[in-house]
Amino acid sequence: MNSAPSNLTNNGAPASGAVSPTAAPSSAVPSPAAPSPTFSPLYQQIKALITQSLQSGEWKPGELIPSEVELAGRFKVSQGTVRKAIDELAAENLVVRKQGKGTFVSTHHEARAHFRFLRLMPDEGVPHYPESRFVEVKRLRAPADVARLLELKSGDAVVYIKRVQLFDGVPTIVEELWLPGLVFKGLTAERLNEYKGPMYGLFESEFGTRMIRAAEKIRAVCADEGVAELLRVDPGTPLLMSERVSFTYGDKPVELRRGLYSTERHHYQNDLN
Repeated sequence: MNSAPSNLTNNGAPASGAVSPTAAPSSAVPSPAAPSPTFSPLYQQIKALITQSLQSGEWKPGELIPSEVELAGRFKVSQGTVRKAIDELAAENLVVRKQGKGTFVSTHHEARAHFRFLRLMPDEGVPHYPESRFVEVKRLRAPADVARLLELKSGDAVVYIKRVQLFDGVPTIVEELWLPGLVFKGLTAERLNEYKGPMYGLFESEFGTRMIRAAEKIRAVCADEGVAELLRVDPGTPLLMSERVSFTYGDKPVELRRGLYSTERHHYQNDLN
């Protein structure tokens, strides 16, 4: 892995004495002012380098990363600079600090991660992960709207998944998922049915794809006859609909998920900091 750029100072400014190769002679006709380059603080440069190692798989999900002292020596920066970089990575759920043990790469297999993207909570009782029943799993060509959201070409292969999620035997969520076919080559209904953990854990361990963040839209809709049958509600019942695009490293979209939620016994919860 590369060390911190040598031509930058600690505050990200160019080294003194540097001459721009594009500087025009004083007699040249002035050109429109170009936007000034922006420089990131040193800790953000270190954060980017650590993120590159996470993305490349140098440290796998669930593994211990080097200590702050080791990383400071590796990048030839202060321990405080490394600590600030790791603080931001922890705030973004890319790593997790464990008291007395060190800093680990976050993983979707951790119990704490199960509810990071699942925001539907029971009105009463303890939150728990639902049971999944798969209605349909197939490979098809991406519709134009799906291709646009996943940054694919219209007609590229995608994996389409439709499932019902049940809490204590009660169907509560109907979801449709679209995944890039090239990334999730080999994902089948049989593998999904036999896998018992969270779906994002499967994506992480078997397809090398970790969901880092998501952008979500929510609106109210009415259940049509097909959805009403799957959720065992009357047609026209109010439902909560979400459309979520999930991203991996490099802000690359790798999942489009559209869900319809019955809120008879559940509510959508989002903790704002």
